[in-house]
Amino acid sequence: MALQDVPAGHVATIITHLEMLEKPVLPATGSGLELTSWPDPAVEDYRALFRKVGEPWMWISRLLMDESELKAIIEDPAVEISIIRDSEAPVGFIELDFRVAGQCEIAFFGLVPEMNGKGHGRWMMNQALNMAWRDGIERVWLHSCTQDSPRALPFYRQCGFRIFRQQTDIMEDPRLTGHLPESAAPHVPILK
Repeated sequence: MALQDVPAGHVATIITHLEMLEKPVLPATGSGLELTSWPDPAVEDYRALFRKVGEPWMWISRLLMDESELKAIIEDPAVEISIIRDSEAPVGFIELDFRVAGQCEIAFFGLVPEMNGKGHGRWMMNQALNMAWRDGIERVWLHSCTQDSPRALPFYRQCGFRIFRQQTDIMEDPRLTGHLPESAAPHVPILK
């Protein structure tokens, strides 16, 4: 086995891709949260919520995108975004991507840190799966990575997803490029 050094200023990630090929029987769940459609959000509003949800896990992809590229995705009619609210406050979102025929990617799924660990995840996943499994969909998939919550991968598997692929990536550490504060993703070491 050959080990590969991670260059200073970079971070290594293992990405795990998971799928389900038929709609599972969904357990009854409840939550005090509210889910509503969020069609064509303004880029700055989308990025603000993306950052609030993803900063602890070093979500960076949508923060690095050119504004016009991101706008094209979030305004695409085949991409459906739902916002999760606690009373009026936005506390999370679900983004479903139907741009590949017969498939739905759960592109993003998350809550702000203060809402995690309170039992809302299963309710959110049931909402996502009910929206994803529609006529013509044969596969629902998502991915997680080592920069995500350590509870994410077991949670997705509990929900009925199975692993079909893993990949590795090395990227510039966004905490050192100024895209995220150095306090983001404290579980991921910074290699200066």
